Amino acid sequence: MKTIMTRFLLTMFATLAFANSGFAAAAAQEAPDQLVKRISLEIIDLAKADKEIQAGNQKRVYDLVDSKILPYIDFQRMTSLAAGKSWRDATPEQQKQLINEFRTLLVFTYSGAIAQIKDQRVEFKPLRAAPEDTEVEVRSQIIQTRGEPIQLNYRLEKLPAGWKIYDINVLGAWLVETYKGSFSAEISKSGIDGLIKTLTEKNKKLASAPIKAASK
Repeated sequence: MKTIMTRFLLTMFATLAFANSGFAAAAAQEAPDQLVKRISLEIIDLAKADKEIQAGNQKRVYDLVDSKILPYIDFQRMTSLAAGKSWRDATPEQQKQLINEFRTLLVFTYSGAIAQIKDQRVEFKPLRAAPEDTEVEVRSQIIQTRGEPIQLNYRLEKLPAGWKIYDINVLGAWLVETYKGSFSAEISKSGIDGLIKTLTEKNKKLASAPIKAASK
């Protein structure tokens, strides 16, 4: 689980793109790559300029994630893909609990990544998609002051409310597939309830841990 968490922190710069509910109506009409570029730059600039976020203010960061980012992620599809064939065997209540715990896990991982934004920037590659496509892959990379660029690709689906993200690729590994492996192992050992319990315990630990502020 630790490896997954570390990898997911890197993906934050991609998912920052889905950040402003004020653009929800426009999002349905805007090309997915343009939506990603416009809003991601806005949110990254906000995180860089907000002294409370840079200082690791938990409430400030959590509120930003919860209200500006998570509404643009398809948690049901992401969770069902990660759970694999076991998703169909889960009861509606188990599915609901699993989605909620997965969502909470992402709140904490997103929050940690936001607080670490300092001098990184995002570059986007041309979109390879037809106008009528309802599922696309947007490719980008994180440019750092030190080190090689970090590859970030992500999959989006077009819903009536607009484009939503349901998977992310970091350095060649898709996030859903990474979670699918750990979810499958936990389900094989102790079932869906065991997976829910594991995620719940992980979230409790993360809730009590302070957010690490960006280094100077």
